[in-house]
Amino acid sequence: MIMTPKTKGNWFTRFWSRLRLESRWLVPGTGYKRWLVLSIIGAMLLGLGLAVIILEYYRSTTSEILTPILAFLSLRFLDRPIRFLLFGGLGVIVILIGIWGANRSLLKPFEKDGKPVWDRLQHYRQREKGIKVVVIGGGHGLAALLRGLKAYTHNITAIVTVSDDGGSSGELRRDLGVLPPGDIRNCLSALSSDEALLSQVFQYRFQSGAGLEGHSLGNLLITAMSEITGSFEEAVAESGRVLAIYGQVLPSTLFDVTLVGEVQKIGEPEPQIIHGESQITAAEGKINKVSLDKENVQAYPPTISAILNADLILIGPGSLYTSILPNLLVKDLTEAITASRAETYYICNVATQRGETDGFNASQHVKVLESHVHGRFFNLVLCNRNYKGSLGEKTNWVVADQELHENYKVYEADLVDDLYPWRHSSKKLAKAIINLFEERTGPVF
Repeated sequence: MIMTPKTKGNWFTRFWSRLRLESRWLVPGTGYKRWLVLSIIGAMLLGLGLAVIILEYYRSTTSEILTPILAFLSLRFLDRPIRFLLFGGLGVIVILIGIWGANRSLLKPFEKDGKPVWDRLQHYRQREKGIKVVVIGGGHGLAALLRGLKAYTHNITAIVTVSDDGGSSGELRRDLGVLPPGDIRNCLSALSSDEALLSQVFQYRFQSGAGLEGHSLGNLLITAMSEITGSFEEAVAESGRVLAIYGQVLPSTLFDVTLVGEVQKIGEPEPQIIHGESQITAAEGKINKVSLDKENVQAYPPTISAILNADLILIGPGSLYTSILPNLLVKDLTEAITASRAETYYICNVATQRGETDGFNASQHVKVLESHVHGRFFNLVLCNRNYKGSLGEKTNWVVADQELHENYKVYEADLVDDLYPWRHSSKKLAKAIINLFEERTGPVF
């Protein structure tokens, strides 16, 4: 085939494009160059060893045939610097081609959706070096936040309440004496590296079957792991390994605690004391305050360590009285938040929750938190400012009111899920948090 200027240009363009694509392996942050340099040094040492042997043989041989051949192969008719550049350059090119070919052969099966493995490696390394985030709460709000954060960092610690006594978790707690696994299961699933299938299996809930109806597979798995490993915390860790999660999920305490609520029912002069998270939310009336049924409940020690080593602490979103406060009522945990040097944000709910925060605005959420914890323990309040969409009956938007702006640092952004406006959008919320953190502290990467 005759090489015309056009075909020559196309060939050169393709070659240059491919070269630029493969050179991305050498950009900072992939952790690849150090191993490439090590391979080249190893090859150089091997070549030096072979050169010593060949040189020794060359000096000692008297063969009239081999001596001229070796002299020609070693390019003795050229100056030594030129020979060094030729042999050294050729050696580096051969090493690079060999490593490139080995990489393509080994990594080809791991390419997904047509995306180069390099892109996935770079993103993974960036998230591996991401900020240390501690998220405190429970329920679906916490899971939504974790699902968004794992796109920015793998250094995530979710601290979850263990006061749940309803549904599958409550039944397992009463029958088998384990800590409630439901909220922990949701967080494990949200942090899973393969939410497409494995976490769906983990979240699967049986619709029928004697003794199985209403239970999720993940709850049963964590309970079984507790029996096998002998401890709830080890069961959570092992379940995390099964799901290959990014980060870790920790219970706020290992004590078997029950949430106690003081509820002022309509038409009754005195508030009632109600035991159990599910009973508190089911009671018709205003919740005055909540507490734990045990005094001096100690936090799970790894949660304290995670808080003290964090760059960013996020409180919420989630049910105010039954998901967030049960964690903050563990005194050691709240003291660790106060002592930590991390930035601390409170993420206010998008909408009110029936039975808990009916008619609340953002400042009322904050007042409830501070009245239970006895003081301010966060730097900033993050609120939604998009009020489009239908919330349904007896549910209202949580608005960042004037009182909140006067007394706290407030950051407002569009945080709602377009399909389910009463919920936070995982992507919007995580992006707003990271952007805010970068504005206050500098770039994450």
